[in-house]
Amino acid sequence: MTDQKIEAPPVTPDTAPPRRVRGDDSHARNFSAGFVVKLVLVGLVDALGVYGILTALAVQSWAIVAFLVLALVVVNWVYFSRRAVPGKYLVPGLLFLLVYQLFVMAYTGYVAFTNYGDGHNSDKADAIEAISIQNETRVEGSPTLPLTVLNQDGELGFAIVQDGDVQVGSAEEPFAPADDATVEGGKVTAVPGWEVLGFAQIAQQQDAITTLRVPFSDDPSEGSVRTQDGSTGYVYESTLEYDAATDTFTDAATGETYTPADSGNFVSEDGDVLTPGWRVGVGFDNFTKVFTDSRLAGPFAQITVWTFAFAFLSVLTTFALGLFLAIVFNDNRIRGRKIYRSLLILPYAVPGFLSALVWRGMLNARFGFINEVLLGGADINWLGNPWLAKLSILGVNLWLGFPYMFLVCTGALQSIPADTIEAARIDGAGTWRVFRAMTLPLLMISVAPLLIASFAFNFNNFTLIYMLTGGGPNFVGTPVVVGHTDILISMVYAVAFESGNKQYGLASALSILIFLIVGLISFFSFRRTRTLEEI
Repeated sequence: MTDQKIEAPPVTPDTAPPRRVRGDDSHARNFSAGFVVKLVLVGLVDALGVYGILTALAVQSWAIVAFLVLALVVVNWVYFSRRAVPGKYLVPGLLFLLVYQLFVMAYTGYVAFTNYGDGHNSDKADAIEAISIQNETRVEGSPTLPLTVLNQDGELGFAIVQDGDVQVGSAEEPFAPADDATVEGGKVTAVPGWEVLGFAQIAQQQDAITTLRVPFSDDPSEGSVRTQDGSTGYVYESTLEYDAATDTFTDAATGETYTPADSGNFVSEDGDVLTPGWRVGVGFDNFTKVFTDSRLAGPFAQITVWTFAFAFLSVLTTFALGLFLAIVFNDNRIRGRKIYRSLLILPYAVPGFLSALVWRGMLNARFGFINEVLLGGADINWLGNPWLAKLSILGVNLWLGFPYMFLVCTGALQSIPADTIEAARIDGAGTWRVFRAMTLPLLMISVAPLLIASFAFNFNNFTLIYMLTGGGPNFVGTPVVVGHTDILISMVYAVAFESGNKQYGLASALSILIFLIVGLISFFSFRRTRTLEEI
């Protein structure tokens, strides 16, 4: 063999490789556009973060300041670093998880061990100031002060003339000299930066003006100025004098002394309590209160039993009806199955709170559709009788919940191999035997976790209870407004917001108990469902 020289084919304009054109900066333009968009978005996040930092600094919330600073540093580093590509997807979710889940859980746990609620909303310094202000009375024999009502950007204030000097102040800023004010006839007529209100304007804001208190200094014990007519000021001083050295209040009229107690209130030797108090730790008192307080223990036990019964019966009834309908409409012999299936999921398409309100009207004892039309004018108090109200809740929840179970069971049934069922029938198994030994176990493999989730959902189904019965009919003689159809979560809401005296600490303790109950039930239920995997 002789070596042959292989020559490359001639290059023509059609076959020539593409040449890079100098000045082609389309990639750079795309990069620049994406970078600008990222810069703008991160800039907006930074602006919101800085605003939050400034707001937190104003109220000296150092924990929030530290979190926001750290979050901004992380966000800017992640989104402007080429090494943190995974972080660009993880950081938003992690921040929301920290703020809306972990922080809420931690704060709820903290509140559960305090007496936080009405009368104990703030710290001790605020309580001392509030007590001093609430017990102010007009000083007898004090001179009347010529007074002018002022307004600055919606904030009301007073200008007074005292010993020939003009002083201006508001509820937030104590009186301070105003040398540039104009005085005519012994009364202030103009103050730079403030608007002097006339008679008509004072009449329009009469309630706000008569309740306005302008202090002489930051010390509440030095008194304040108030007015009853918008033209004359009177000096008010507190009848309770606070002594910082002994940390006590003394009533100037009676001489009675109030000392701080472990409950977060100033209490006298006779047991008289000054309000408001301040927030203090109470240990496990909130957790034990529902068991030791006889007025609360009975309703709490009944509500707990009803909560379990409601959650269990809701899952049982909705699953049974949903499974029955799924089996019926899974039969190929039924015509128009798609239409029937579409109609059956309509209750699931309507928001639950709207359906509950509609059913509440239909179950009305006086003019409801069920009593007036279906039962021919019967007088049945569906929502006023404890047992009928519970039955009504289960019935309405069945209406709301069976479409979900119907959809789940339909999908699960269609995933079961047809040849397995056919083989069982060939072996002589009847319909009930096939369902009990084959269909149901195979169905439960995929449905059991959803049943556990449905139990947890109904255990905390606040919307249905609140919209349908409001928890009523109410128990008699309880310290909180709770009723026979309340479940634990609606009881928490009643304790926190609807019982007159809001008890956030007790409500938080109940929330933790609910969390533990649902968590334990879910844990053991999921462990139990593992046995289905052996089928």
